[in-house]
Amino acid sequence: MRTAFRVTGLVWRSAPWHLVAYVVLTALGGLTSVVVAWLTKLALDRLVSPGPVGLLLALATGIAVWGLVGALNPQFGQYLRAELDRRAGLRAKDTLFAAVERFTGLSRFEDPEFLDRLRLAEQSATSPGQLIDSVLVVGRGGVTLIGFVGALAIISPWFTFVVLAAAAPALLVELRLAKQRTEMILTLTPIQRRELFYASMLSMASAAKEIRLFGLGPLLRGRMITEARRGNATSRDMDRKELVHHGGLIALAGTIAGTGLVWALMAAGAGELTVGDVSLFVAATAAVQSATSAMVSAAARVRQQVLLFEHFDAVISAGPDLPEPSQPGEISALRKGIELRDVWFRYSDAHPWVLRGVNLFLPHQSTVALVGRNGGGKSTIVKLLCRFYDPTRGEIRWDGVDIRDIPVGELRTRMGAVFQDFVAYDFSASDNIAIGDLSAIADPDRIELAARRAGVHDAIAALPRGYDTLLTRAFRSQSDVDRDPGVVLSGGQWQRVALARAFLREDRDLVILDEPSAGLDAEAEHEVHSRLREIRAGRTSLLISHRLGTIRGADHIAVLVDGLIAEQGTHCELLAADGDYARLFNLQAEGYLAVTS
Repeated sequence: MRTAFRVTGLVWRSAPWHLVAYVVLTALGGLTSVVVAWLTKLALDRLVSPGPVGLLLALATGIAVWGLVGALNPQFGQYLRAELDRRAGLRAKDTLFAAVERFTGLSRFEDPEFLDRLRLAEQSATSPGQLIDSVLVVGRGGVTLIGFVGALAIISPWFTFVVLAAAAPALLVELRLAKQRTEMILTLTPIQRRELFYASMLSMASAAKEIRLFGLGPLLRGRMITEARRGNATSRDMDRKELVHHGGLIALAGTIAGTGLVWALMAAGAGELTVGDVSLFVAATAAVQSATSAMVSAAARVRQQVLLFEHFDAVISAGPDLPEPSQPGEISALRKGIELRDVWFRYSDAHPWVLRGVNLFLPHQSTVALVGRNGGGKSTIVKLLCRFYDPTRGEIRWDGVDIRDIPVGELRTRMGAVFQDFVAYDFSASDNIAIGDLSAIADPDRIELAARRAGVHDAIAALPRGYDTLLTRAFRSQSDVDRDPGVVLSGGQWQRVALARAFLREDRDLVILDEPSAGLDAEAEHEVHSRLREIRAGRTSLLISHRLGTIRGADHIAVLVDGLIAEQGTHCELLAADGDYARLFNLQAEGYLAVTS
């Protein structure tokens, strides 16, 4: 009931007058059949026993008017129902994703169970009006039931009891099926997500090259069809259960109605019932059975929809994924530096340790480079510095203040970053740069300056619509009169777009550069790192790169091995120490210096 009231409140806040009108129409819909049936009985009885013509005309007019109301009611109801769904769905979707925005970390987006719940929440948010509609169907059936049960009871009390009693097993069956149907949806959700994944891979431009070169189409298509068959088998089992149960209920209802009709005709033949009574009896029997069936089915749908909507409720009422400070501290401009103290981290108790007691200091206005093998924990340190996760043990301090005591939003406003896995958005070139600092989205001069400093201005200016060109072929610009397709940039050009985002945030206290020159040729790499020195100048920065030649000028270099800082110092000090860094550096240097015959 709590969930049902919340959905009702959501719909009411979205479209109050539409909801009122829909309730009124629903009540009229339930009343119309009752009124028409009684008017028809009276008219038939008047035909058998002639009387004043005016009364017959009034009855006929009443039947026509209420028949017109009954005919128009579904049309207006359909419109109001659709408008309720549109308005409430819009609010529900906004509420849902506003709640998702409040998840400041990454853990929930890497949890399959949460992703399944989020998918169910999205489905529930699409049409929250369905629950209201089902509730109103119960109400409309109640109006019809009350109107016809009285008429039926006058003609045959015992038959009225039989018809109503038949609703009890139907209700139990429908409620059980509703629960099983909900369980089926929960089972189908991960299957459908996997099927959608394979289908999207087969249709994504970013995967098209490898799929075609490596001949992956049959593999992906086969896995997609396998998941679809699993989903179909689950749905088929449910459909068979519904076929058996619904078939039995329909057979029971048909037997009761047929028995009642035989009795009514025999009673009329014996002079116990009038023609109008038979007409009313037939209409009442059909209406009561129809109303009870609709009410039972709607009650089952209410249960199913409430069970599904609980996932929506669970997402929007979920607490923070990262602990919030009870007494938030203020973050000031960095003065001393950032320190990792005995930091341990693993993604869950079932996962191995990624970091195993890291101690590292990033001095103010210095560049610290982090090197090591793939999987050594470098990117994990970046995630912890940005507070996408909290350390399992240990702490990270900003000028001596634990970053867990600083509001996450304020902490991140002090940071700029170029991530190795930066996102190429299906936006215009201008928007793709402006997302580095949304305050620049309406400032084309700032965007162009950032693009120039990143060395990508000339490439963007040469596009068909310059900075307004969409950097994708998946969509067309809504404002593009000529309907020209977008443009796909090269990997190196995208890398420079990501760097332009960093230039928009160059005034931040901490700059994180995670493989900032990946995908660039040697000349472009040299130019980019020269430009990055502008960002790093006077800033605290963390530089991660596998190309050791690009980090030799860092103020401090730390070597991460198996989740521990194995050695640290300047480039010259680490070469002299002849440890892991020297070995890796010499291996790369040999690749450039070796001469082959």
